[in-house]
Amino acid sequence: MAEMHDLTALEQAGAIARGELSSGDLVEHHLHRVAAIGDTVGAFVTVTADLAREAARAADAVPAEGRGPLHGVPTAIKDLTLTAGVRTTFGSAAFVDFVPPVDADVVRFIKAAGLVSLGKTTTSELGCSLYSEGLVAPPARNPWQLAYTAGGSSGGAAAAVAAGLVPVAQGSDGGGSLRIPASLCGLVGYKPSRGLVSGGPLGSGAFGLPTSGPLGRTVTDVAALLDVMAVPVPGEPYLPPAAPPGGYLAAARRAEPGRLRIGRFTTPMLADEPVHPDCVAAVDRAAALLTAAGHEMVEVPAPLGPEAWPLFEVIWYVLALAPVPPPRESELLPLTRLLRARGAEVTAGTLAATLGELQAQVRLGARRTAGCDLLLCPTLAAPQAPVGWFTADGDPAADFDRQRRFSPYCAIFNVTGDPSVSLPLGTTTDGLPVGVLLTGRYGDDGRLIAAAAQLENLSDGWDRHPAIWRAVDSANVNGDGVGRSPS
Repeated sequence: MAEMHDLTALEQAGAIARGELSSGDLVEHHLHRVAAIGDTVGAFVTVTADLAREAARAADAVPAEGRGPLHGVPTAIKDLTLTAGVRTTFGSAAFVDFVPPVDADVVRFIKAAGLVSLGKTTTSELGCSLYSEGLVAPPARNPWQLAYTAGGSSGGAAAAVAAGLVPVAQGSDGGGSLRIPASLCGLVGYKPSRGLVSGGPLGSGAFGLPTSGPLGRTVTDVAALLDVMAVPVPGEPYLPPAAPPGGYLAAARRAEPGRLRIGRFTTPMLADEPVHPDCVAAVDRAAALLTAAGHEMVEVPAPLGPEAWPLFEVIWYVLALAPVPPPRESELLPLTRLLRARGAEVTAGTLAATLGELQAQVRLGARRTAGCDLLLCPTLAAPQAPVGWFTADGDPAADFDRQRRFSPYCAIFNVTGDPSVSLPLGTTTDGLPVGVLLTGRYGDDGRLIAAAAQLENLSDGWDRHPAIWRAVDSANVNGDGVGRSPS
């Protein structure tokens, strides 16, 4: 018999609309699962059970005509994202007691759409790394194999969705932070075009690299959450691209991108690094499916190469200079302290010159692939990495370099601002997920969503679940939410 968490986000909302389930039912079910295995997979820093129950009651009281496509569905907010009245640590012991007075715009939109947050998901400290292993929560582990990382910086969000703790989650992506965890955990992770989702009400735009985005099991769920997030807000530093007719969910349901010219490459961009055969095989499978559907597949050079890395890393150092109370600097992790120390040495002139040179590199890369509607490449250079692997030798500089070599593709598309999505199309020889990266033209999110949905249909779907999905069910959880071991 199917459990509530087996339903996709849209199916859960449909069950609410038909009166078969209430938001309260779904919230209690998912809170039970969080209590049973949330710490096992390191999904949450803070669980807001009472607030979630209150929000579910409010959602159930809304008249049917006032409900959107995800009304009443459980979700979660990344711990980097401001949430009024809820502890938001930014993944750091330096902010372990911080409670914001305001919601980020994206949180306001999620609440207004009737989704119910169960809490704040684990992230890397200040979003500085592609793994989520800090001091304020258990490490985010891959539900497919707990010895492996769920990635970062949206690692807790990915762990929560892949373990069936919520059907969709909010995350953010400044250098691959949605797409990396999605690839590792067998999910769809979507980085929108620059400006599509508001970064307000605080912050300067961070050179246009980071953006909030959705994480889920299916393209339609992700598109529905993107519709919720993509609300234009006055005063944002980047003009939001126009939505497709009917919105992103409609584009996903149509799954008709038209005939596309797709540029394929597997050469890493930020590092001269061998690519694992399983990652190449996933790209080959995607290329074969898309070609069979009538799209033109062409080999193209990678838009940028390792020569762009010294430019990107300067910007990454500066982005690590988030305000931290001086007395608490010593509580930061070694990697964060290293990045901030290097960032403090970057002069205004060096930063301006770096941004100019990087934009010149982006222009050259865009010209190399100008005839393509989409680009197809691996999400990562290797399928998985163990928890603790990046920090194993205790050298934060080696840690940072190891991250670059593990993920040499994603960050370039934060620099260009193009929409980019990791899709769980491949598997390793032992059955672990492997993602592929599809990237569209700037502002053409509707076509990218449609192509991703078409590829999902061509692959006969990819909503698979790890063993832990069945390791706890309603029969294994007390009414007070305390987990029992399965018999």
